[in-house]
Amino acid sequence: MKKFKIIALLILGGISIDMQAQEFDANLQLRPRYEYRNGYKTLIPYGQEATSFVSQRTRLNLNFAQDQLKVKLTLQNVRTWGDVGTTTTKDANGVALFEAWAQYDISEKWSARAGRQVLSYDNQRIMGEIDWLQQGQSHDALMVSFHPKNHQLDMGLAYNSDAESNFQTPYTVGNYKTMQYAWYHTNVDKLGVSLLVLNTGYEYMNNDVDKKLLIDYKQTFGTYLTYKTKKIDGNLSLYGQTGKSADKQVSAWDGAVNFAYSITDSFKAGIGYEYLSGKDTNDGSTVIKSFNPIFGTNHAFNGYMDYFYVGGGHQNSVGLQDASLKFNYNVKKWQFALMPHVFLSAADVVVDNKKMDSYLGTEVDFTAGFNFKKDITLTGGYSQMFGTKTLEVLKAPGYAGHTNNWAWLMISVNPRIFTYKK
Repeated sequence: MKKFKIIALLILGGISIDMQAQEFDANLQLRPRYEYRNGYKTLIPYGQEATSFVSQRTRLNLNFAQDQLKVKLTLQNVRTWGDVGTTTTKDANGVALFEAWAQYDISEKWSARAGRQVLSYDNQRIMGEIDWLQQGQSHDALMVSFHPKNHQLDMGLAYNSDAESNFQTPYTVGNYKTMQYAWYHTNVDKLGVSLLVLNTGYEYMNNDVDKKLLIDYKQTFGTYLTYKTKKIDGNLSLYGQTGKSADKQVSAWDGAVNFAYSITDSFKAGIGYEYLSGKDTNDGSTVIKSFNPIFGTNHAFNGYMDYFYVGGGHQNSVGLQDASLKFNYNVKKWQFALMPHVFLSAADVVVDNKKMDSYLGTEVDFTAGFNFKKDITLTGGYSQMFGTKTLEVLKAPGYAGHTNNWAWLMISVNPRIFTYKK
C-alpha cells in the first residue's frame, strides 16, 4: 500500500505541470477472499483433509488521457494472508505490473495500443481476463483497432522472449512464443455477430540429433452469436482448432448453445449445453483431438469448482459434455444464482479394454451477492461435486465417495481516490 501511494503521488506530481485538456483517474481495488477447499479442482484423495486460506488482490489503477493519447497503468500485489511474517522487511510477492499500455487514436475510426494489456472478447471463452484469478491475465502485445459505426475489427500480435540476448535461447516461461489474432464484431438488429481467428506459436525442442528450437503454430477460429430482447437472452458459439503443436497435428472443436428467459423482472431461467472434443484414452495416435480454450476465462464455464480446463486441468484429455441449468434472482441489493451441471466425457474412457460410463458427475453451484455500499460488494458461494467412478479414473488418486465441496466468501472494495478532468 505504501508503495502504491508513493507511485500515485509521483505520477500526480509529474502531470500537474501542464493540465490542459487532460483527464486523470485513480482508483483502488482491495479484494480479500476466503476459500474452503475440500475437493476443489479435483476429487480429494482418500485420507486427505480439507484446507482453507485467505488470498488478497490489491490493485492501483491509473488512467490518463490527453487529446488522442490514452495511458493506463495497473499495479497489483497478490498475496495469501500469512505468507510473510508480521515483522517482515520485504514482501514475498512484491508489486507486479498487470497493465501498462499507451493508446493513440489515429482518427475517429482507427487506434493503436501497445504494452501490457488485457485481451478480452465476447463471453471470454477463448480470450479473457480471468478476473476470478487474483492475478488475472494480461498480454504483452500490440493491438490495432478499426471501429467505424456498428463495426469493430481488432488485430493484435505478440512476440515473447525470456530476456534480452545476443544468441538464440529457449523460451522457458511456458507461455506462447508468438501470437497473432483478428476479431470482428457487428450487430444486425438484435443479433450480435463475432468472428475470431487466433494463431499461436509454441516453441519446442525437436528430437533430432541437432536439437533445434522450432515453433509450431496452432490456429483457433470460429464465431460467437448473440440474440437479445427484453425477455430472451441467447448465444451460440462454434470454434475449431487445427495446425500443429510440438510436432503433433491438431484437430479439435468446441460448440455451445445457451438460452435464458426472463420470467419476471427479477427472475431469469436458462439452459445450456457445451461440447468440447476429446480423445479416447486408448487412442494411440499422436493427433491432438482435445479442444483447448487457450486464453479463456475457464472458471466461468463448466462449473465453479474448476474441475475442467482451469489451470491446464483436463487438457489433452477425453473432452467434455456439459449440460446445465441456471436460475438468477435479483431483489433490491441482493443477487442469487443456482447452477446445476451434468458432466459427461466427449470421448471414451477405457480401462482394461472396457469402456466406462461416460457420466462423470453432477456439480451444483450456488452464489449470492450483496451490494453493501456504493464501492463495497460482498459475494460468496457454495459448490458440491457428486463424482463417479469414471471421474475417479480421470482425477486419480481422487475419491468420489468423499464429500467433495468448496465454499468461498469475498469482499471487493473499489473506491475512486482521485479524478480530474479539464
